[in-house]
Amino acid sequence: MHRVAALVHPPQSTFELACTAEVFGTVRPGLPVRYAFEVCTEHPGPVPTCAGYDMFVTAGLEALDRADTVVVPGWLPTTEPPSDPLVRALRRAHGRGARIVSICSGAFVLAHAGLLDGRRATIHWDRAADFAACFPAVRLDPDMLYVDHGDVATSAGSAAGVDLCLHLVREDQGARYAAHVARNMVMPPHREGGQLQYAAPADPGRFDGSLAPLLEWAAERLGEAVDLDAMAAHAGVSQRTLARRFAEQLGTSPGQWLLGQRIAAARELLEGSDLPLDAVARRVGLSSATNLRRRFLNALGTTPGAYRRAFRADVK
Repeated sequence: MHRVAALVHPPQSTFELACTAEVFGTVRPGLPVRYAFEVCTEHPGPVPTCAGYDMFVTAGLEALDRADTVVVPGWLPTTEPPSDPLVRALRRAHGRGARIVSICSGAFVLAHAGLLDGRRATIHWDRAADFAACFPAVRLDPDMLYVDHGDVATSAGSAAGVDLCLHLVREDQGARYAAHVARNMVMPPHREGGQLQYAAPADPGRFDGSLAPLLEWAAERLGEAVDLDAMAAHAGVSQRTLARRFAEQLGTSPGQWLLGQRIAAARELLEGSDLPLDAVARRVGLSSATNLRRRFLNALGTTPGAYRRAFRADVK
């Protein structure tokens, strides 16, 4: 059982906490329970929230000493630094191997604890300037929905916390398990693109046509010879225009998007079938087992065979 502790702080944002609780703390029919979830705070007792009510939290910082993952679901006001005991508790948890995660403004706490120095991180686009000014040693990437280093992870604002939490479940339990959680939440298992697609654009007319129909068309044909030429032809635009729309709306290229879809489809087949690697590769449009191994290793840092052995357990 993977133990997750959410560290709250007054005034606590209820949405960021709810993102964490919904992914890690909800029991779902037909899905094995793999996480134990608890909420803690530095000073147990009533914790005011941004929604106008208090919640009563009984666990203190000792919860961080037994957690496998610590989540900081926002931190307000961001100008208030965490106390020395809290920083020591986070560093102690990280030092013994716990994964430390922030949602939105929670990145300020991780940065104060020195866990992000010299590393990439992200935060809500509207807080990026303040964060960068406070923590010049952190390599801030304000376009990312989330950044995961394995031991430390940060996410952009609010709903991007769900993206990060689902990503962590996918890494812990495999793509099928995460997809089951996402379906239960009526969420996509993986949201494409970066957070700047949600920031207010300088020119609202720059998003000239939704990619959604094209993405659906391409995702249904991964095993076919779908490439940039085919996608541009189906969309009725030039390759240059298509590339521009992908960059604007998804923050990536058509080729990278296609590869991500093929890797995701391969993960599900490896978990849910006994197909040989050549058959998996052909079904997802990666042509051969050799190409699948190379792409898989580059994307996930492991081989298809090792991934299948780790995540083959059936999820109904």
